[in-house]
Parts: sequence; structure tokens; C-alpha cells
Amino acid sequence: VQLQASGGGLVQAGDSLMLSCAFSGRSSSGYGMGWFRQAPGRERLFVAAINFSGAVTKYADSVKGRFTISRDNAKNILYLRMNSLQPEDTAVYYCAAKYSLDNDLASGYAYWGQGTLVTVSS
Repeated sequence: VQLQASGGGLVQAGDSLMLSCAFSGRSSSGYGMGWFRQAPGRERLFVAAINFSGAVTKYADSVKGRFTISRDNAKNILYLRMNSLQPEDTAVYYCAAKYSLDNDLASGYAYWGQGTLVTVSS
């Protein structure tokens, strides 16, 4: 399994951005997938996740109502739509995947992408 995140960039506070994560090596069906972020000098934190079918999602409190996670299993792509971005959202964003048919979405990921940098200026 390989994951390739893209879509990061420099935006202003209040702007929106869409991150994508391409899943390759096998079908993404059966894999829970998530987004994590790591700000400079800080630990990597959970942002959002979606179960294998796309029916169940989970968000960190800090992004609820602003970020939306989705997936296209036919295209093997994971998305993160980020609205109302704030400077505190600045971080490297990582996508992750784990083979799982349950809804335990916040941890236990085995596969990680390389990260894409999101910088939000005030």
C-alpha cells in the first residue's frame, strides 16, 4: 500500500483548500483512512477519518464544522475539504490507512503518506 498526499499550499485566513490522497497498491475498499497533522515542533495529531465504506466519519473537535473528509473508492482517493482555515491549522498534513472493517477510526494506522504542507497566513 502506498499513499500520496497532495493539495497543500499557502493560503490566507478564511480561505479553503482541498487535500487529496491517492491510494495505490491494492483497492482501498476495506481500508479505513484518515488525516493527521503535525505543526512545527509539535506531535502529530488526529484530524479526521472515514471508515471503509464512507458511511462513518470522525473529526477532531478543532476542525468540526470546518473540515469534511470523503472518499471515492472507485478512484482510490481520499479527500479533505478544509474551509475557514486559520493560522493554527498550519501544519504538515498526512494521510493514513489501515485495513479495518470496524469504526475505530482515530488510531492504529499502518500505512502513511509523505505529507503535504498547509500554511495559513493571518
